[in-house]
Amino acid sequence: MTLGTPLSGNATKALLLGSGELGKELAISLQRYGVEVIAVDRYENAPAHQVAHRSYVIDMTDAEAVKKLIALEQPHFIIPEIEAIATTALAEIEAEGLCTVVPNARAIQLTMNREGIRTLVAQQLKLPTSDYAFAQSFEELQAAVDAGIGYPCFIKPTMSSSGKGQSMVKTAEQLKAAWAYAKSSGRVDTGKVIVEAKIDFDFEITLLTVRALDANQVIQTYFCAPIGHRQENGDYRESWQPQVMSAASLALSQDIAFKVTQEIGGLGLFGVELFIQGDKVWFSEVSPRPHDTGMVTMVTQKQNEFELHARAILGLPVNTDFQQAGASAVILGGVDARGVSYEGLAQALTVPNSEIRLFGKPEAFTHRRMGVALASADSIEEARNNAIEAASYVMVKV
Repeated sequence: MTLGTPLSGNATKALLLGSGELGKELAISLQRYGVEVIAVDRYENAPAHQVAHRSYVIDMTDAEAVKKLIALEQPHFIIPEIEAIATTALAEIEAEGLCTVVPNARAIQLTMNREGIRTLVAQQLKLPTSDYAFAQSFEELQAAVDAGIGYPCFIKPTMSSSGKGQSMVKTAEQLKAAWAYAKSSGRVDTGKVIVEAKIDFDFEITLLTVRALDANQVIQTYFCAPIGHRQENGDYRESWQPQVMSAASLALSQDIAFKVTQEIGGLGLFGVELFIQGDKVWFSEVSPRPHDTGMVTMVTQKQNEFELHARAILGLPVNTDFQQAGASAVILGGVDARGVSYEGLAQALTVPNSEIRLFGKPEAFTHRRMGVALASADSIEEARNNAIEAASYVMVKV
């Protein structure tokens, strides 16, 4: 791979569709290799906007707006960070050979919609998942639950992220409200929801899986140490690495991740989410990009998930070596306000081996991630305790 000079006629250009905290870190990693970064989002002054060479605000679900911007910028790489994107535009651009969609347009189409990826994994690849069904009406949803999904179950929009629109339903009386919430709170209303049976798992992991070129320019698959995480209402609150698990369940997890990412294809890092019970493993979801739970790798790995994604995209060697135990804990907004202030940073950074990342989002919401505390330690328990303590000191103020 020959790389150019940013802001010159031979620049290697990457356009980020989605410019949140993950996009910000990826932009920084790409810029370390002299890549010219163009950051795009639906609102002004998104985190990656603040570090990119140029930024734009557009409706990324508008195919014409996406194609117009790509024609203007003519990037070498289009790197999606979110689900709500006009995938038809990406497919057309890829078919015309104008640039590389990371990892490819099909991957974005499959993974942005739970129906596509679940059908691929369960029906084509025959890999274990929870029992599930799709419903286009409340009556279909009710019938699917009554026919065998049962209670408790999860109702989710087919297109959403960070737990938006997701409900756990324990009784028939809660089903109507869950249907309405899923229909109204997804990234895009596809007309369908997915209902999933609850699996009695011991824990869930994110297995960061990297498809990158080796020294002979052959695509190889590499795995990071498994990441454990804790969620609230479908949104991550803590993560830690490594997650202790049996050799058998780790091998099965890697086999499932390999099969899924090999079928998807392309180069880059994938966040594969899995449920673990003893030596049993079920596939949950996959994101063809850095994962929010993977922010812990900023203190645990030789190359963090953003560095790995950037290197894989650019055809450079990767190293997934694990270095030290670590944990992350989310800093939530706690308020609904613009232009907030942050207090308690000095106290947070007195916690041993701790770091704070504030994302710089222009607007806070009560449950919005505004930053993350990171900590490394000799044990996972100590790292988790330290990350939680560091996060607790950071106060978001109006």
